[in-house]
Amino acid sequence: MKILICSDIHGSLFFTKKLQEIIKKEEPNKIIILGDLYYHGPRNPLTEEYNPMEVAKILNNLKENLIVIKGNCDAEVDEMISEFPMHEYYVMEINGKKIFFTHGHKWNKENQPEEKFDILVYGHFHTGFIEEENNKIFLNPGSISLPKNGTENSYAIITENEILLKNLNGKIIKKLDID
Repeated sequence: MKILICSDIHGSLFFTKKLQEIIKKEEPNKIIILGDLYYHGPRNPLTEEYNPMEVAKILNNLKENLIVIKGNCDAEVDEMISEFPMHEYYVMEINGKKIFFTHGHKWNKENQPEEKFDILVYGHFHTGFIEEENNKIFLNPGSISLPKNGTENSYAIITENEILLKNLNGKIIKKLDID
């Protein structure tokens, strides 16, 4: 199992096309987008090639392999142009590890969900990292289009035995073995 995780596209057609290239290269079994798909939000600048409708068309073409979490910038109208459901959170198990996926504005390292998990995966902060604390792993894939705090545009990969944080060229920023 190979899962590609990205977050915070914020309507960027340019970076959605980059995501398509990454998907072709990585060949994941599933793609998880941690929210904030179309709207840039009042605190963010317009993204490169801001075009939410074209982003929706590309994501709709990926719907068979897509799991999408609803972010704080995603609204009911966004769900109307999306041919896939948007979940508040999503839980899956890989190699005995329970993974909790969320956007990050409600649940994150500082405000953890009540549901038990081994790995908490969230976006929202636009800052990529992999951290371990109290036998739990915290993963933020960063933002594919609007990185903050000096971090790179990034995404993450989870397999049965490792977590990778990568920049858009595929260079590994950080790696964590999880077997």
